[in-house]
Amino acid sequence: MLPMPALCWLCQLPLRIAHHGLCSRCLSNLATPPPLCPRCGLPATSTSLPCGRCLRSPPAWQALVCVGDYQPPLRHWVHQLKFSRVTALRVMLARLLLLSWLHAYRTRALPRPDIVLCVPLHQRRSWQRGYNQTALLAQPLARWLGCTFSHGLRRRRQGAVQHQLSAQQRRINLRGAFQLEIAVRGCHIALIDDVVTTGSTVEEISRLLLAQGAASVQVWCLCRTL
Repeated sequence: MLPMPALCWLCQLPLRIAHHGLCSRCLSNLATPPPLCPRCGLPATSTSLPCGRCLRSPPAWQALVCVGDYQPPLRHWVHQLKFSRVTALRVMLARLLLLSWLHAYRTRALPRPDIVLCVPLHQRRSWQRGYNQTALLAQPLARWLGCTFSHGLRRRRQGAVQHQLSAQQRRINLRGAFQLEIAVRGCHIALIDDVVTTGSTVEEISRLLLAQGAASVQVWCLCRTL
């Protein structure tokens, strides 16, 4: 029996390279986000200079890279990966994130990361889901870039579900929620998340990493809500 060919996740036509997940036509047709601030990742007039928001009150991290807005088909894929256990999406989504970072690396002169970390789940939530979706993205990214992947971040307490809270409630909910268990002094860090909304989670982790001597923190996410 001949094996079934791998199909593009969008058009369902056979792929020449199975692990790419998307054919070249569908990849080129993915929605391109509007010009985004290189620091916070929100809409801006320049893709090379920090926006007015960042000049007034910059986030803790130094750069943000995203694939796109929280809109279909990305929103659908993230939901499938996160809640429907469609873990077969992980390589395709990690590749999209890699392509976005490579573009930023060439155009924005970002430092190459030494360590790739993922936003951790609390142990109970990880047990309920069976995996951490951000770790599924981070592992191939670290392998492709030849850097270290680590589970060096731990969530100390579960707290309320973030997407059910306001921006201020999210910040309060996350105070002291994370613990760093590896040395990061002098290292450039890539912090992987699936969706960045208010940025409260990655802000709290970035502050922790920089307080422990990290040279820089880049936030890489599939979706940035715009």
